[in-house]
Amino acid sequence: MRKKLAALALALVAVVTVSAQTKTVKASESKITWKGYKVTGSHEGTIDLKSGTLKFDGDKLTGGEFVVDMTTIGATDLEGDMKGKLDGHLKSADFFGTDTYKTAKLVITKVKSTGKNSYKVTGNLTIKKTTEPITFDMSVYGSKATATLKVDRSKYDVRYGSGSFFDGLGDKTIYDEFDLVVDLQF
Repeated sequence: MRKKLAALALALVAVVTVSAQTKTVKASESKITWKGYKVTGSHEGTIDLKSGTLKFDGDKLTGGEFVVDMTTIGATDLEGDMKGKLDGHLKSADFFGTDTYKTAKLVITKVKSTGKNSYKVTGNLTIKKTTEPITFDMSVYGSKATATLKVDRSKYDVRYGSGSFFDGLGDKTIYDEFDLVVDLQF
């Protein structure tokens, strides 16, 4: 009887171990787009994913971790000198300081199913060595995952043009929140 129970327990452990998986995100096939807003309009662009993993229990998302290459941030709505100026400014200490802070990181800490293939995800987002919690919706279909995040840059010491820190900016005000749309392939 003991041998049968031990074999059954071992089989259960094997089933549990097999159902928990970590899947590597294909960084070169994934895409992150951003959009920032100001009083007089907006700008948008891309940032490259450096690496990432998603954790599953069976087909249910349970966690993940991502590293973004901040040195690749760039505008896609401008060309020529204007693009070069904005890209350089975004990489400068006024914004993301990519000479010092080359990467940003997101670690998923909690996942709650909100429907078939849909999740409410909470994680810790680190930008410029500052870590803050963030919550967003994520959908997973087959080998693809999508998420849309609203990030408050002022929480990460990205203050340039922020009406939260500077008075009298008028139409030069840049809003604190920016959007990230993430399309992952794994």
